[in-house]
Amino acid sequence: MSTSNNRDLEKVSAESSEEPLPVESDSNDSKASSKTDDNDKYGTTQRGLKSRHIQLIALGGCIGTGLFVGTGATLSTTGPAPLFMSFVVISGVVWVVMQTLGEMSAYIPTAGSSVPLYVKRYVEPSLAFAAGWNYWYAYAMLVASEVSASAVIIDYWSNPVPVAVWLTLVLGTIVMLNIFVVSWYGESEFWFASIKIIGILGLIVLGIVLFFGGGPNHDRLGFRYWQKPGAFIPFAAPGNTGKFLAFWTALVKSGFAFILSPELIVLAAGETEAPRRNIPKAAKRFVYRLMVFYIVGTLVISVIVASDDDLLLQGVSSGEDNAGASPFVIGIKRAGIRALDHIINAVILTSAWSAGNSFMFAGSRSLYSLALNGQAPKIFRTCNKHGVPYYCVAVTSLLACLVYLSVSGGSANVFQWFVNLTTISGYIAWIILLIAYLRFRRALEYNGLLHQRPHKSPGQPYVTYFALGFLIVLTLTNGFQVFLPGKFTVSSFLAAYITLAIVIALYLGHKIWFRTPLFFRVHKIDVYTGKDEADRLEELDVPSVPKNVMQKIWFWIA
Repeated sequence: MSTSNNRDLEKVSAESSEEPLPVESDSNDSKASSKTDDNDKYGTTQRGLKSRHIQLIALGGCIGTGLFVGTGATLSTTGPAPLFMSFVVISGVVWVVMQTLGEMSAYIPTAGSSVPLYVKRYVEPSLAFAAGWNYWYAYAMLVASEVSASAVIIDYWSNPVPVAVWLTLVLGTIVMLNIFVVSWYGESEFWFASIKIIGILGLIVLGIVLFFGGGPNHDRLGFRYWQKPGAFIPFAAPGNTGKFLAFWTALVKSGFAFILSPELIVLAAGETEAPRRNIPKAAKRFVYRLMVFYIVGTLVISVIVASDDDLLLQGVSSGEDNAGASPFVIGIKRAGIRALDHIINAVILTSAWSAGNSFMFAGSRSLYSLALNGQAPKIFRTCNKHGVPYYCVAVTSLLACLVYLSVSGGSANVFQWFVNLTTISGYIAWIILLIAYLRFRRALEYNGLLHQRPHKSPGQPYVTYFALGFLIVLTLTNGFQVFLPGKFTVSSFLAAYITLAIVIALYLGHKIWFRTPLFFRVHKIDVYTGKDEADRLEELDVPSVPKNVMQKIWFWIA
């Protein structure tokens, strides 16, 4: 009782000495009227994504070319042990990111939900401005990287069709699926993700079969490639130092397989049916998907492909034929299984298409959220009658057209440029996100609302502090290779650190121009606006009741 009284006295004192939050009814009525007028003028997004859409978006958006293609470069540079260990570590960090996102987005799943919206609400506007434009830029680059990877995958078939034709076909399809109706995106991603899930599960089963010698040549692989050529490829130094640097290099590179995928849940929150039920469900199941698809998937790669295989991605620079193929495809080819490598390559092409589809959705909604927050031109608030912010889709598509650099620079080389740029953008975005979560949690504690979170993740806030510290160190040291003797190049330095410089410039420029505070004091953080609407939607939600065993299984999946 005394603690509650002290908290009340603290609130009264703070409100008497500082500018209070706008809670007067006249002000709220005025804001509501203004919001209604804006919605009439610009339109708004619609809740067109069903439970099965949001579950498969959470899963399918994560399975892209980072796992299927990007792992080849990491394996050939560092060896199988660093590749596997880095995916285990990054999976732990991504789990923390997903849980924090689940808590914040399920608490108030409003239209235009995004990480920058939470940063502006719980931290301060300048950091939100920098984070928002970083997100949009990163997602547009991720669209380009997935489309570029599609060209790498198609190169496996040594086709005579010009690269520009394939780039146009893949990018054009992605734009069409995102420009009209949000349910088109949700439905296409549902089926794309289903193909990916079946494909990766099949590859895992195949890896187990080859491990025990069940292939056509009955050659029992076991952990042969961990012994020869070896578990580690020392990086930049001999002995244990080189092994550690190989592991750290793998950590930096492996982030691309996960980068910005958890945020897809937040961006879909404002367009999801029953968000208080479906978002926590997706967040809770995320850990199992990480374990099965990423950790087991990289273990399979390390079993079926040698790190010195001449068909791995890095061979492209020396002109090797088919070097752009996925390590999964290479492993199947080496096992002597006819035709299967072409089938799996087609599945992986679908995966790249799907990931690009998801990132186009995410990029357009990030720009839409910036416009809602007054941090991008109002024209980007415009939605068509189906609730799609089509100007946002169009501008994101224009930036993604950087993928046409593949025509002159080589698909694999351009793919690696995009990998470097977007990975660091993602790490910076996660740092800002975790800061926002800590402020969100502190505000809930202050207002006595911590128990009202629809989703409660274990180990908080300690796991968030650990992940935050780890990501800061990883971001600052991601370009350590350029500081090694004889390794410095301007292009490598810029790829490692230009994103950090851009984010800092955006943050400082906005802060100086608008004179924003360093951060909001905890008593001024708004944890109420939008909560009533979310509570009302939750009360109206009537979950479907499974009528048989098959429905129970389906409801658990989707």
